[in-house]
Amino acid sequence: MVVPPLLRAVIMGPPGSGKGTVSARIIKHFGVKHLSSGDLLRDNMQKKTEVGILAKSYIDQGQLIPDDIMTQLMLNELKGFPRTVAQAEALDKECHIDTVIDLDVPFETIKCRLTARWIHPASGRVYNLEFSPPKVQGVDDITGEPLVQRDDDKPETVSKRLRAYDAQTKPVLEYYRQKGLLKSFSGTETNKIWPHIYAFLQTKLPDVSQKDAAIPG
Repeated sequence: MVVPPLLRAVIMGPPGSGKGTVSARIIKHFGVKHLSSGDLLRDNMQKKTEVGILAKSYIDQGQLIPDDIMTQLMLNELKGFPRTVAQAEALDKECHIDTVIDLDVPFETIKCRLTARWIHPASGRVYNLEFSPPKVQGVDDITGEPLVQRDDDKPETVSKRLRAYDAQTKPVLEYYRQKGLLKSFSGTETNKIWPHIYAFLQTKLPDVSQKDAAIPG
């Protein structure tokens, strides 16, 4: 029996940089498991757990969640979350990280993406006013109910989140760069960044997908 290689990778990037899309493609092609700190936080906020309510208070103000809260939550549930050097050091004590993929997307591009995003709360359907707008402005295509903008997608909150990310995460990128683990991929569109990420990961893992395409998507 051939044992597949083990790769523990951290994917970093500002809010709205495409981490979810890239992660989904990595899962599809390389058969790895994706553990998302953002998904876990959203789940806790939706369930209105104690940590979820506390986390939402920080997010609504455009602030990053403090280290002690994130570390307690993430180390109980998953590995692969660091947003500050303290969190990265805590993760290093728990498991070995093989590579860190940094999505280097300009903040102006991200601001346009996030502030154009509106959702239908009941179904979770997401619309983007630039790329996938609703048929009728401000209402859900299927139910006709009004769309809302999440608090953390409002322009003033997005700007605060990006400034906070820049201030706290630059040292984390430098931490991994000094360890020789950081690989940055720059661009404004996920579809143009992805082929480079795919080629990089192909040097470390076999493609387990059945799709045979010149440019895997």
